[in-house]
Amino acid sequence: MIVCFSKYSRLQINIFSFFICCLIFFSIFSISKFFSYKFNFNQNQENIGIIENTENISNNEEDSKTSENSIISSKKEQPQYDWALEIPKINLYAEISEGTDSQTLNKYIGHFEESKKESGNVCLAAHNRGYDVNYFSRLKELEVGDEIYYFVNENKYKYIIDEIIVIYETDWTVIENTEQDRITLITCIENRSAYRLCVRGVREN
Repeated sequence: MIVCFSKYSRLQINIFSFFICCLIFFSIFSISKFFSYKFNFNQNQENIGIIENTENISNNEEDSKTSENSIISSKKEQPQYDWALEIPKINLYAEISEGTDSQTLNKYIGHFEESKKESGNVCLAAHNRGYDVNYFSRLKELEVGDEIYYFVNENKYKYIIDEIIVIYETDWTVIENTEQDRITLITCIENRSAYRLCVRGVREN
């Protein structure tokens, strides 16, 4: 009985030892697979991050180039007129044409034919509301001391506003010639049909 029990106990021990070894092996294998998977996952995340950053940089560069191209394009598209008026304060730059009839004022700033074109008193008119173009819509925002630029015959003249007045629509003394080089801008006044706004400037030498 003792011998049988002893043999049975050894077999049992061997079987138990075998299961222990299998369990250890399986545990080691599982742990190694887990760390291998985690390492690959982290690598993939890093690679995805690198790809996303690269794409963002690329997109930002493209956006920047597009923005620069738009600015360059807008500069190129800005018209350059031989006869024009520019008032920086009210963001005005427009072409001038001879005459103050409705057909002219619907497209341009009009030049009073009775006035001078370069020296003396240069007189101009334009709509301020209700038409296809209303170049003098913000003329009322100007103040004494503001700048006006006048382009004619490949020359550019600078005027400084020194007078802003309201005149009757029948008062044409403001377009009479003067010895001093001046510029006179005339437009209607809202809800005051009998009056005109007159902005005048003196040329800066």
